[in-house]
Amino acid sequence: MTTMGDSDFSPALLDELAALDTPTVCNALELVAPERRTFGFTVEPLQCLYPVLKPIVGFARTATIRSVAPSNLTAEQAGKQRLAYYQYVADGGPKPAISIIQDLDGSRAGFGSFWGEVNSHLHKGLGCLGVVTDGSVRDLDANAPGFQMLCRMVVPSHAHVHIVDFGGAVTVAGMYVASGDLVHADRHGAVVVPKAIAGKIKAAAALIARREAVLIGASKETGFNFERLRKALGDASEIH
Repeated sequence: MTTMGDSDFSPALLDELAALDTPTVCNALELVAPERRTFGFTVEPLQCLYPVLKPIVGFARTATIRSVAPSNLTAEQAGKQRLAYYQYVADGGPKPAISIIQDLDGSRAGFGSFWGEVNSHLHKGLGCLGVVTDGSVRDLDANAPGFQMLCRMVVPSHAHVHIVDFGGAVTVAGMYVASGDLVHADRHGAVVVPKAIAGKIKAAAALIARREAVLIGASKETGFNFERLRKALGDASEIH
């Protein structure tokens, strides 16, 4: 079987995916990859800070953070790590990117925010479309315009926030993500789209929409009742 590599993702294909909302992408995945019905998407509550923004689609840049206690690194070591992290964001895979950050502080995750005015602008400038994190965000009125943010909470301080590691696998709001995974996100949450079937999502979504249109159209008819519903269900099942 031929699988899709990162170089095969044209801007047109990414635009196709971005034209769909995340629930529609999940519906399409149920059709073309039914084994993913119970995993690969966020299952815990996240706040979408800019719900009017369109869905984002990009390749994951992963990291883990802590904020309750200071880093054990020296100032020099921390500076080198920070530069290495930003280099990873810039050069660690195809663009556009989406930052996926797991907060390791357990029940106190989100105590201090990694995300605010500076980091949103820096990440946007390095090719990121937004962030999905079970940590926190601040600076709501000063973040980079058009930069989407899905987070656990909003807080005022960054406390002792620091990068613990980056480039490895993370779990955010129940969604497992590896560096370089293709991620789709909007105000509903996020989902990992397997690269090998990304090109099938649009057609699957269109098929589901045609079936749903039969049901919704019938429900709007005068005199709609159970017998009309039964017929509509049969008609929808015949659409392939």
